[in-house]
Amino acid sequence: MPAPTAPLPAPTFRDLPAAPLCVGYSGGLDSTVLLHALAALPGVRASGLRALHVHHGLHADADQWTAHCVEVCAALDVPLLVDRVQVPAASGEGPEAAARHARRAAYARHLGRGEVLVLAHHQDDQAETFLLRALRGSGPDGLAAMRRWSALGDHRIWRPLLATPRHALLAHAHTRGLHWLEDPSNADTAFDRNFLRNRVMPLLRDRWPAAGAAFAQAAGHCEDATALLHDEDERHLAEAATADPATLSRTVLRGLPPTRRARVLRLWIASLGLPPLPAEGVAQIEHEVLPARADARAMFAWEGAAVRSWRDLLHAAPLSPPPPAGWHTLWAGDAPLAIPGGGSLHLEGAAQFPQPAIVGLRDGGERITLPGRTHSHALKHVLQDLGVPPWEREHLPVLRSAEGDVLAAGDLTYSSVFDAWLRQHGARLHWRPPTGTPRD
Repeated sequence: MPAPTAPLPAPTFRDLPAAPLCVGYSGGLDSTVLLHALAALPGVRASGLRALHVHHGLHADADQWTAHCVEVCAALDVPLLVDRVQVPAASGEGPEAAARHARRAAYARHLGRGEVLVLAHHQDDQAETFLLRALRGSGPDGLAAMRRWSALGDHRIWRPLLATPRHALLAHAHTRGLHWLEDPSNADTAFDRNFLRNRVMPLLRDRWPAAGAAFAQAAGHCEDATALLHDEDERHLAEAATADPATLSRTVLRGLPPTRRARVLRLWIASLGLPPLPAEGVAQIEHEVLPARADARAMFAWEGAAVRSWRDLLHAAPLSPPPPAGWHTLWAGDAPLAIPGGGSLHLEGAAQFPQPAIVGLRDGGERITLPGRTHSHALKHVLQDLGVPPWEREHLPVLRSAEGDVLAAGDLTYSSVFDAWLRQHGARLHWRPPTGTPRD
């Protein structure tokens, strides 16, 4: 590999971040040019530059590709991390999507704090993504295709080559005598992207030579339009929000036009880190979940998540199975207690209870004597008054005395006796539900 020489034209790196960079390096043309160009910048090396190669193991030559990447990075004096991942064969999403998800998971796993992931997607990739999403009937958000800057969890992704056509990268590589790998699967037109790249785009360019640039420009216009729509979406989401980020007001949502409501729902789901809401999910929430009776338990579930309605609220969260029926255990309070199915109980401020409590689930018919009261109340009614949805009650651990008296339901309500003991010892009970953060 020749030593780094002059980098790509300055506009390519016009927004070069002052942060350590990690290049997603496959060994192909695009990432080779990107890595070579960045390695030529002393400031980038000073801030921190390294490469990450994901070994998918899906091709017979995968080991040779990894060896090539090791050799190139050694010649450039760029540290390289190789992650050998397992791509599920029966994920139901196809090998391309499964490999992409495994690759993104590897990136997220290895990125350091403040480190920026740099990917080599270029203008032709952008055009193909635009067409693929148009063929799937995407709206402006989807047609915006890939962003120059995007997020991967708490990390940032930078795609500095999105405005650069592949032929410019090829010329750059030939001029500098770079060596790269060609993945033979790129010629397999059974894959949609390869079909567009090898069959459709050449035909379009025969008639419209600037077709690739035009599609990429259209994606940019959609990104601009999406940004304007997003500002309004955020405003309406804030109006529908409650103190709990995982709930929205149904009354406020019903006051929005359906098209705006769909966008707000998608933004809300994305803000919670849940899987993207599919089109059929938006339709089912619109026609069944949102207008359901206040006491109904309408729900739409997808990919391990669910949106439910109860009273005036929509709730969104990952799905968690309830603990097994009849489960109970003794707990002294001297160590955190894991609840089957997820969640845990912690006692803070005291070494342990005066005697072990029996922790289990609600059987139905329980009663509790609240602080300041002389008579008992049905626990079901107490939880309803507190606004605890029915599905959360299924996970709620109940503490009972050896005599069977209800001491607490999670950390949501205490009996007068248990409340007095906690206050006397300056102690506090914490219930961490199966999903989410501890309750205050």
